[in-house]
Order: sequence, then structure tokens, then C-alpha cells
Amino acid sequence: MKNKPDMSIIRGLLFTYDIENTDDLERERLIASKNINKERELIELFDELTKPDFLDYTRSEQEWFIASITHFLAANDSFDAVFKSMATYFSAPVIDQKKFMQVLLTCLIQYHNTTNSKN
Repeated sequence: MKNKPDMSIIRGLLFTYDIENTDDLERERLIASKNINKERELIELFDELTKPDFLDYTRSEQEWFIASITHFLAANDSFDAVFKSMATYFSAPVIDQKKFMQVLLTCLIQYHNTTNSKN
């Protein structure tokens, strides 16, 4: 049974960046040091912090994240449900939420494909 696209799982994946996740000063400094509105710096941040968490999920769960983001991008969703409900360590607001999610999706697909090609 396939899971339906779900905005709350996307928010859960991004919990690393939420101020409610307050257990690592080094992580917080790293997040604040990146300009998340510059694609290269955003990718660096995802590679450092999101990738390890994402790879801990099962293949099915990874595919659910990818399918959910793909679905909401195709539906032209604003992703306000994710960003408006979260206070982050980002040093600036996310200017283009869809672009942020597109970059995240590209990274997740790459992580997923890399791990699956090893199996």
C-alpha cells in the first residue's frame, strides 16, 4: 500500500532546522552560517544535516518523502504549511519556498539513488 502525499512528513524531515530541536550548538551555528537562499549553500546544508537522517529511513519512507514533495510541487503548493509552522535557525527567511523544496527534492533523489545503487 502506497502512502498518500503528506505535508506533515516534509515538515518532520526539516525538523533538524527547527528551533524546537535545541540539542546541538554546533549544528545551530552551521545552519545560521549558511545563506539558504543560495542554492549551493543550501545543498551543502542538506548534504551535511539532512542526508544522514534521510538515509536512516527505509526505502519506502524515502520514496514517500520524494513522492510527497513531488506531488506538492506539481500541485503548485506554496509550502506555507511547512514554513509558516516552523521557526528555524536560518539567518534569513526562505525567499522562494518552492525553489527550496525543489533543491531538497533533487538532493533526496540523489541520496536515494546513490544508496539504492549500492544495494
